[in-house]
Amino acid sequence: MSQGIVETIPYLCKRCYSCVRECPAIAIKVEGGQAVVMPERCISCGHCVTVCSQNAKSIRSDIDYVLNDILQNGNAIAIIAPSFPASFPENFSRVVSGLKKLGFSKVCETAFGADLISNIYTEEIQKNQHKTIISSACPAVYNFIENYYPELVPNLAKIVSPMTAMGRYIKQNFGADAKTVFIGPCIAKKSEILNEEVSDVINAVLTFAELKKMFELNNINIDLLEELDFDAPHSFMGKSYPLAGGLLKSAEISDDILEKEIIVVEGKTKVEEILNELRNNHISAKFIDILFCEGCISGPAIDSKLNYYSRRAKVIDYIQSQNKTVDKLVWKSNIYNNRNLNVSRNFTAKDKRVPTPDEDKIKEILAQSNKFSKSDELNCGSCGYRTCREYAIAIAKDLAENDMCLPYMIDKLEKAYVDLKDTQEQLQSAEKLASIGQLAAGVAHEINNPLATILLYTSLLKQDLAERLENQQSIEDLNLISEETNRCKNIVSNLLNFARQGNLKLSNFDLYDLVNGILKTVRLKPENKGISFNIECDINDTVISGDADQLKQVFLNIINNACESLDEIPLKKVNIKLYKKDEYFVVEIKDSGCGIPKENMGKLFTPFFTTKKIGKGTGLGLAISYGIIKMHKGDIRTQSIINEGTTFVIRLPLKKINSNK
Repeated sequence: MSQGIVETIPYLCKRCYSCVRECPAIAIKVEGGQAVVMPERCISCGHCVTVCSQNAKSIRSDIDYVLNDILQNGNAIAIIAPSFPASFPENFSRVVSGLKKLGFSKVCETAFGADLISNIYTEEIQKNQHKTIISSACPAVYNFIENYYPELVPNLAKIVSPMTAMGRYIKQNFGADAKTVFIGPCIAKKSEILNEEVSDVINAVLTFAELKKMFELNNINIDLLEELDFDAPHSFMGKSYPLAGGLLKSAEISDDILEKEIIVVEGKTKVEEILNELRNNHISAKFIDILFCEGCISGPAIDSKLNYYSRRAKVIDYIQSQNKTVDKLVWKSNIYNNRNLNVSRNFTAKDKRVPTPDEDKIKEILAQSNKFSKSDELNCGSCGYRTCREYAIAIAKDLAENDMCLPYMIDKLEKAYVDLKDTQEQLQSAEKLASIGQLAAGVAHEINNPLATILLYTSLLKQDLAERLENQQSIEDLNLISEETNRCKNIVSNLLNFARQGNLKLSNFDLYDLVNGILKTVRLKPENKGISFNIECDINDTVISGDADQLKQVFLNIINNACESLDEIPLKKVNIKLYKKDEYFVVEIKDSGCGIPKENMGKLFTPFFTTKKIGKGTGLGLAISYGIIKMHKGDIRTQSIINEGTTFVIRLPLKKINSNK
């Protein structure tokens, strides 16, 4: 089996997965988004090369070896596949001249090798009346069978390909030192010459594209060369091998449409179907002629812009024109004289199948891309596999990656976009609040001093009036001034907290006990009668490092706000959930209240913003809560739907924090 016949050019691969979809052997694994050909599984059929629109597949080239080694030998012989008129439609009659100009001493027809083995097929069928015989001329087919249908290896005809038959003819008739180069449309031929059964026959394989490259490198314009015929021996009906059913024509085997005992199969999909039918004993034909491509005229390296029908027409025209000039007596004499040529070979089962994973594993992998039921399996084929289930099996076999499912990745991308947008909004809000915090800190600092002066002089005035037992009304007025001044001081203190100017008094405390204690207090308030409170906790250890008093203020603020949002709501619920996620303690406080309008979401943590009635609040509660959470290296987020409720999500780090400002 070949090693590295086809490889991926990483920088050209665009993750379209067409090659994955077309590979019958599942020999292409996606690693880091790149489609990598696994040589140990590859059957060298070349379908991945054909379907790659980015030309991201490279084929191992023998150009340098032929130019710098074989052609220096002096006895280099080229044998050309009979499909060459399809690749050189305008100048095929000058290809022989071009090859001789390159330095080949002889240029022969591979088709004579096909003539040599045609009668052997007839004998093989007659010898095996109780077994279905599969043609073995196509290396992609027998590679596929040896590796993935090993139970069908005994059905392969033990006959070499036309290329190998012609190679053995050359070694026997032109000398063992002859260096033979096959030129054709087939990539799998490059793997055939590495097979130990026939590795001593053909020295190199060139594709038609490589031959054109060699002409270019040597400045050979074959349009300017003379027309030359092939060197002897000349072929007859072996020229029809590149056409579907050509082997039958050459071997004079009937392919009547009503004849069930002879089947002709071409094309990857049909090849898979017929092999599955054979494996399951659903076919009882005597002989099946199989070509992995739609005839060799559709080989992956045919290198022609003509469509299938035009290529077919070119080859048929060539066959008809050439066979008119063939001396049949000479041809029969050559066939007879080489009747003892060894054209047999063996095939070996090399089972490369990977066991199918169990059902639980498949379901687990499907669930990773949000496929929990049959209805979730779109079977869109975007991953390169026909069904979601096949894709999951490939992942289990380590032949695919999780990120190949396009619908799942689109959903994931959409979620990432939403998360990014939310993060951007949070960042913008944080930047705005930071600016406001700096302003608040400056304002608080400037106001604190005059407030202290007002309180001092108010106290002195009260003391003076009290000593003189003067106007009681004046003392009451001074008391009012003191109260209002102290209220201002409290507001300033809150502003300082918001601006994160306070220090944390860290200690270890139980977060669940803290929140549960707050709930017990809130439940006792008369205005909260009728509200259903529920607390869930799915973790055992809820001890956290933080400032218990300040965090108590945060949770109390949010829970009170939740209760107030239920005033006009018939179904009154407040649910609190504690859990751990990504190195954070998470506290979710969810109410079934009136919700927050979308236009107000960005203002929630802004100082003095409130939707409460006058006298009900200052609008500093959430702003201060935000500052406290940030001081704890955590974050606070909000989700809300009008008339359905609001959820506050507070995250606090599991790791111990320091008490720096």
